[in-house]
Amino acid sequence: MGLSPALAADPDVVSCALAPRHESVRTAREFTKLTLNRWELGGLFDDIALVASELVTNALRHALASVALPEQRTSPWGRRGERTAERQSPIGHQLDGGADAASPLIRLSLVRRSPQVVCAVSDPSANGPVAREADWVAESGRGLHLVDSFSQSWGWHPVSAGKVVWALFELPGGAVALPEGEERRHGTR
Repeated sequence: MGLSPALAADPDVVSCALAPRHESVRTAREFTKLTLNRWELGGLFDDIALVASELVTNALRHALASVALPEQRTSPWGRRGERTAERQSPIGHQLDGGADAASPLIRLSLVRRSPQVVCAVSDPSANGPVAREADWVAESGRGLHLVDSFSQSWGWHPVSAGKVVWALFELPGGAVALPEGEERRHGTR
């Protein structure tokens, strides 16, 4: 997997450009898992992956509603997450800016700043997310309620090319995130 300039400059700020297709939700979860494992924060995976999935799904469903989402029958990962020699990692491809520039992009970003991790999804729509009254029999409509339940806080901000929806997570036990490559030292002054 190649490093984008942002990754090389600051390992605590990573992002993944996502194509406007339903398979991007899976790619977002895989990217989240790889990033949190690299940061040694795998214990946060379930909550952050659920929120990332919901935010990406909302971007696909609402922000890109006017864009036809092509179906992709085979995952670039192959069967059961195993990559074959002919297939490249969709995450590496996305990190290198491999998404079609003409397609409206969704971008998942993860930012580690002690004592928190921020999960943010940007999309080209200027319309902010609207939590609607949950219909507990419907198959959809509870995404922002889940985001609210699993994150410490969430919100959105307009940007020049659309908006960013973010969710904030506390590091477990008030742990301080160390920059990549640094080790925690005990008992030293």
